[in-house]
Amino acid sequence: MTALSPPAAEGRPVRRGGLQRRRAWVGWGFVGPFMAVFALVFLAPIGYSLYLSLFRNQLVGGTSFVGLDNYRRAMEDPQFWSALGRVSLFLVVQVPVMLGIALLVALAIDSGRLYGKGFFRIAIFLPYAVPAVVASLMWGFMYGTRFGLVGNINDAFGVELPNPLSPDLVLASIGNIVTWEFVGYNMLIFYSALRVIPHALYEAAEIDGAGQLRIITAIKLPAIRGALAVATIFSIIGSFQLFNEPSILKPLAPNAITTYFTPNSYTYSLAFAGQQHNYAATVAIVMGVLTMVIAHVVQLRGMRKEA
Repeated sequence: MTALSPPAAEGRPVRRGGLQRRRAWVGWGFVGPFMAVFALVFLAPIGYSLYLSLFRNQLVGGTSFVGLDNYRRAMEDPQFWSALGRVSLFLVVQVPVMLGIALLVALAIDSGRLYGKGFFRIAIFLPYAVPAVVASLMWGFMYGTRFGLVGNINDAFGVELPNPLSPDLVLASIGNIVTWEFVGYNMLIFYSALRVIPHALYEAAEIDGAGQLRIITAIKLPAIRGALAVATIFSIIGSFQLFNEPSILKPLAPNAITTYFTPNSYTYSLAFAGQQHNYAATVAIVMGVLTMVIAHVVQLRGMRKEA
């Protein structure tokens, strides 16, 4: 008798397994280019910064391994803590003001009672399209007491307005620039979240006799809590990354804006002016971890409120 050939069904699992493997490789083929770029431009610089932070370049002996000594130095560095305290104050004051203004504008545009809301939406968002360097130069010119708008007002009316670029006011002046730049961006986030709220909720509230203030507090604000959390996280990250505005205004206010005005400015000064690349990498790593922790805490609080 001739041997029977195995049933066709017995070979199917092998073919199915091969098909699944081919599908897996197809998936990796799609994500592979992104993963390669991600590793090259994101993971590799972080890894190299961590590597640099464990060494120190000394005049005698060259580069030597110091372990966590650079991190211990950062924890005891008064200039680093001064820069961190300055951006923390900036964060506590500027972010609520900016988000509050953006929320009020978004609510006003969404209310339907604002005439020409399309024009206002574009006009308020337009400053976000202005590069930070251009915005800083423009506001720096207006802040000038000898050649700018403040100086012209002083000459025209014979008054003596406070110098916006003085050491006492320069942080508030930078906060004004950042607020002007990003109110429109945050307004768009809030307005987009408001537009997806079902209109049936508004109709039910009007039937129950709820006023506009009650609709805002009971419907709109709870519905956009996620958008508020996202905008807050972005604003926190942006505050800790403050660099462009102080750097542009520094020639106009050399006595008010120091090389360690913000952590990013301090890191830049250490790396490119002081040639302390190892310690600059340490400060950058510390700020990155701190920003990540704070943003994560804010995200967790937002998720708990939504739950």
